[in-house]
Amino acid sequence: MLSLFKIRVKNYSLNLQGEHELDINLINSIEALLFGAGRPIRLSEMKNILENNGIEANLSEIKKSLFSLEERYSNTAIEIQDVASGYRIQIKQEHSPCLSSLWDDKKPRISKALMETISIIAYKQPVTRGDIEDIRGVTVSTRSIRFLLERNWVKVSGYRDVPGRPALYVTTKDFLDDLNLKNISELPDLPEINETAENDIFSQAV
Repeated sequence: MLSLFKIRVKNYSLNLQGEHELDINLINSIEALLFGAGRPIRLSEMKNILENNGIEANLSEIKKSLFSLEERYSNTAIEIQDVASGYRIQIKQEHSPCLSSLWDDKKPRISKALMETISIIAYKQPVTRGDIEDIRGVTVSTRSIRFLLERNWVKVSGYRDVPGRPALYVTTKDFLDDLNLKNISELPDLPEINETAENDIFSQAV
């Protein structure tokens, strides 16, 4: 029992007011993980990595450490974002235009037709290609579906039990990550598909 107590206490330090604070080493270790990963990390994954490096911490302590980092970054250009795949460090959206000159992105801009397609999948999932065509009133190109699959924004979740067994498409965690969302329920109310569709939330992930 005493040894367990020592393990739990070592992640805290005592300040002058007698209040317990998280060990700065734990906070800095989590910061290093977020910077080095280059992708979102789940709390459970952080815990396992820390334990493998001799740092004992429960999920509550890790979450408190993330809050401490958020406070540390409050007046900076970076932030911690909780998305579908976990937590990540990123540039705050208001500062992203400063980086545009550093990116040599030759990828074509997402077309209105593609924006409508991913919007329908996001809001109506799971849907088949035929469902999308019924809603849009036009044929969905194979290239559009392939683009979404290759970008890992959508995946095949199964097949509808009708003649031909068409594939059912749903969005992925990568899609939510690119929109800075944790759950699909965080999407705004379904917009009208019109000429300004490229200005909706999905254009932020381009």
